[in-house]
Amino acid sequence: MLMDYSRQIMRDAASECLLCTESACQKACPKGYATGDLLRSVRFKNEEVAAMNAGSTSICAECSKECEKACIRGKMDRPVNISGFMQSLGQLNKFQEKCTADTDPDLSIDFLGFKCINPFFLSSSVVGSNYEMISKAFDLGWGGVVYKTITSFPHDEVSPRFDVVHDTPSSFIGFKNLEESSEHTLEENKEIFRALKRDYPDRMLIASLMGMNDDDWTYLAKELTEAGADALELNFSCPHMAYDGLGSDVGVHPELVEQYVKAVRRGSSLPIIAKMTAQATSIIPPAMAAIGAGADSLAAINTIKSILDVNIDDFSSGPDVAGKTAVGGLSGKSVKPLALRSIYDMATYDKLHGVPLSGIGGIESWRDCLDFISLGCVNIQATTAIMQYGYRIITDIISGMKHFMQKKGIRHIDELVGCALGNIVKPEELNRHSIVYPKFLLNRCIECGRCVLSCYDGGHQALTMHDNGRITMDPKKCVGCHLCLKVCPSDAIIEGPRIERKKDII
Repeated sequence: MLMDYSRQIMRDAASECLLCTESACQKACPKGYATGDLLRSVRFKNEEVAAMNAGSTSICAECSKECEKACIRGKMDRPVNISGFMQSLGQLNKFQEKCTADTDPDLSIDFLGFKCINPFFLSSSVVGSNYEMISKAFDLGWGGVVYKTITSFPHDEVSPRFDVVHDTPSSFIGFKNLEESSEHTLEENKEIFRALKRDYPDRMLIASLMGMNDDDWTYLAKELTEAGADALELNFSCPHMAYDGLGSDVGVHPELVEQYVKAVRRGSSLPIIAKMTAQATSIIPPAMAAIGAGADSLAAINTIKSILDVNIDDFSSGPDVAGKTAVGGLSGKSVKPLALRSIYDMATYDKLHGVPLSGIGGIESWRDCLDFISLGCVNIQATTAIMQYGYRIITDIISGMKHFMQKKGIRHIDELVGCALGNIVKPEELNRHSIVYPKFLLNRCIECGRCVLSCYDGGHQALTMHDNGRITMDPKKCVGCHLCLKVCPSDAIIEGPRIERKKDII
């Protein structure tokens, strides 16, 4: 019970942390604890590594809490409970199973013939659009970059161009953008490519390109190959270009995908990655067209066409560009399930077997990366989390992934590719002859009644809350849907054992 509450204290503190650029709490700690780094690690689902790095922090119980006095969040409402957070980390370190593996897991991959230090790349966007940004990312440990899409036609960006759907005041689950292609000229981008390959020869540099016609695609392919790109990613997926017949307008038409892949192949012998769109009814026809025309790899997904909330004062929507907006691309946590579905569809299609997949969409932590890898990706790309939290998230992605691999006895990340595919089956193949009843842990129950409310109004009226606060379940009404488990805020409901259905109850 103590450990459960410790975890909750730890997670609550991490979720409230503003993840400041310079951690005032960390600077103020008289014992030198890396409080800011530890809060960020827990925020990005790296609790066990954070606990190991924290060690025993019992001293925090008697500390003068200089960290909380310095906490920037205190200027808004109240400081983060850093003392409780650190003590909770100490509890976790004390009770968690120690990892005894002495091997350093290998995260290196061979992606399209290029030896990469790890599979974690910047995706084609503003986070990879000039030398200064990309060099900083490489110095921190990112394995490669897909450079912001390069075109040969002019465009003017709008202002503002971003809007969000908030999760908490300091984070968001959805990010809408009206961003277009690289603001640099082709010649400027070629100079950036040359400088990056000169200074970071061990990092993969992928050029994203988008043409308006066959000749344009071929021309860009030739120029970027000459500039030193290691591979070419074809943008068949941007949902909000200022001209018709670009981006996802191409990606939903297999015949255009085929045509433009062939045009690029005429201009370059480099590996080609076709970036697919989730806007297609099925991702398979355009993916097959790309591979059939000579593409070597597939990436998915780009952002999804979206409209955000309407302002009730003037009925505008964001991003608000002089009172108007346009359908734009949604990214962030909210698109991850759709991205995983797209990856799964391609990974399990027989005629695409063996095609290297690059996963994109809602990636913030090592757990997100593992989801994509276990569904068949050999390469991972991220943008939105970097825009919100910075390139530094790579530290927790790498340490979290390595710690997981050590615990599982996995020596090389390749062993994880596709390992979850066999557990996703057709609906008719699911076990429908057994049931898993919820199990109620009364010592954790805080008597809020959320489970009863949800079960009655959104389930099967199987739960009753008595005058003494105790919850009981009627097995004749319970169907094992687990809605109660999902809404419980105190983890007082868990899965019971799976048992065969009783006909008299059915």
